[in-house]
Amino acid sequence: MEYGYIKTATATFDIQVGCVTANVEKMKGLMGQARERQVELLVFPELCVTGYSCGDLFLTRGLLTQAREGLKRLAEATAGSHCLVVAGAPVCHNQRLYNCAVFLQDGQLRGIVPKSYIPGYKEFYEKRWFASGRQIQAEEEQGVPFGTHVMMQLGEDVQVAAEICEDLWVSDSPSIRHCLNGADLVVNLSASNETISKKAYRQDLVKMQSAKCMCGYIYASSGEGESTTDLVFSGHCMIAENGSIKAESYQEREGLLTALIDVQKLQNDRVKMNSENEAVDMEAYVRVQLKRDAFGHLPKQVDPCPFVPADHEKRMERCREVMRLQATGLYERLKKTGLKKAVIGISGGLDSTLALLVTLEAYRKLGRPAGDIIAITMPGFGTSAHTRANSDRLMELCGVTARVIPIAEACRQHMRDIGHPEDVYDVTYENIQARERTQILMDVANQEGGLVVGTGDLSEAALGWCTYNGDHMSMYGVNASIPKTLVKYLVSAYGEMHPELGEVLTAICDTVISPELLPLGENGLISQSTEAAIGKYDLHDFFLYHFIRNGFQREKIEALARIAFPGVSPDTIEKTGETFFRRFFSQQFKRSCMPDGPKVGSVSLSPRGDWRMPSDASVLDYL
Repeated sequence: MEYGYIKTATATFDIQVGCVTANVEKMKGLMGQARERQVELLVFPELCVTGYSCGDLFLTRGLLTQAREGLKRLAEATAGSHCLVVAGAPVCHNQRLYNCAVFLQDGQLRGIVPKSYIPGYKEFYEKRWFASGRQIQAEEEQGVPFGTHVMMQLGEDVQVAAEICEDLWVSDSPSIRHCLNGADLVVNLSASNETISKKAYRQDLVKMQSAKCMCGYIYASSGEGESTTDLVFSGHCMIAENGSIKAESYQEREGLLTALIDVQKLQNDRVKMNSENEAVDMEAYVRVQLKRDAFGHLPKQVDPCPFVPADHEKRMERCREVMRLQATGLYERLKKTGLKKAVIGISGGLDSTLALLVTLEAYRKLGRPAGDIIAITMPGFGTSAHTRANSDRLMELCGVTARVIPIAEACRQHMRDIGHPEDVYDVTYENIQARERTQILMDVANQEGGLVVGTGDLSEAALGWCTYNGDHMSMYGVNASIPKTLVKYLVSAYGEMHPELGEVLTAICDTVISPELLPLGENGLISQSTEAAIGKYDLHDFFLYHFIRNGFQREKIEALARIAFPGVSPDTIEKTGETFFRRFFSQQFKRSCMPDGPKVGSVSLSPRGDWRMPSDASVLDYL
């Protein structure tokens, strides 16, 4: 199956300045390597057929004739292959010389794109030899399209455009126009010389251009072999995808740098982020249709926790930023409503713990005492001594106003009122407790003139793992866009930042995830496990991220999950996927009326913001 990935590569080699024969032979060798590695798009540096630093040799008929013949030999070397090769060469067109990117595939020249911006400052003297191709949109040269409005289309929907070196460094880069007109991938053939700190600046340019254009950006720069009469070249190559460097090499003598680019993800992002849809006049491009092999590429490694940075320092930084945003949202809500008290239910679990910590931070920002936070623990039929002890200890250490309001008798009375047997442990039995707790919180908030802080998280909202008008409801949900996998790290990180809370927060993180709505088991232990009922949250969050953030189909998410979770059986992944999609679709009605809450990451299910979906949408095509 084709999952939307394309394997791209840059190629560097020890160029011999002015010796086309030697350069072409080395390029043919690298093209053979690329074919063996199933590369679909191979990019060589600027003017690599001749060498960038030929100087006035560019004005000699001999070199230009050799370059033209060299391109023919390179084209012949692509025979029988659908790998698209892009080579840099000088090309004469209408008695002018142009610095060009030449597309080659399956034994033929396919198109030629001239450089738009020709530098003529400081160490650059290109205007001495080359004309700007900026005004040439689409003409013909050597029987193929020639101009800046020429694009290759690989297969059904992967469109490839080119710009050359300086084109990236100017404010009106051609790649912007290319991508506005449908280019998914932009290749940049470069000969960027090295000076102090230029590497970092070049990295920033490539990352930001790929982010602004929401494209894959393949940057290949000249390395060893170029003349060092006045300059030094490093062979800096980068492959970027939407603001992230996927692969990079620097000061490499010869070889390929490869990376997979997820074109499907890029295209999905463009469909969603549609600010430019009505602001851009589409331009006429010549699109050369090319064949493409269906290799079905997949990445070798996939992050199993897309919401959580793997690096500890980055994770701590992320946690601080997330909690700051959560606390700021609650701070603003309290400030604008004029309410002095916050009311929050404490269960001894992860979600309510995070909500309490966020509320503490909001009150610090308000300059108000922690005692204005009313934390209520409401033990019921399934409350264990372990979670009760953690609740009590947490409230004590935080210095909040703690209350204990048991709910068992009120729930029994309600069961009698509606005629529900006390020993039938069904969904009604569980939800009676959840709604009783919510009623207590709401009524205490009325008594105190306070605001009920919600504890439910993003993963629960996605799966509908909450009681409608029970824990589903609050006056402000601080965890609304925090997935369960991140909640645990946030609580743990807070313990690192506040050692006095470290022990109790560690105990909470180590507790099994449970709503504690069923009677306790043997020895008073928790008998109900959420993950035993619906599957592991790390897998559910993986599905959530790639479905909402990237718009992937179920088959692709499961294929990626098999790579990300090598220790999990494919059958478990498939069952989790089915559970996720069944619950996600059937539980939309709970999200359609969810309380206000701050968006802090790239994924949110707020019906007022990121996710608007009919509650009766069909899930059949996802099963």
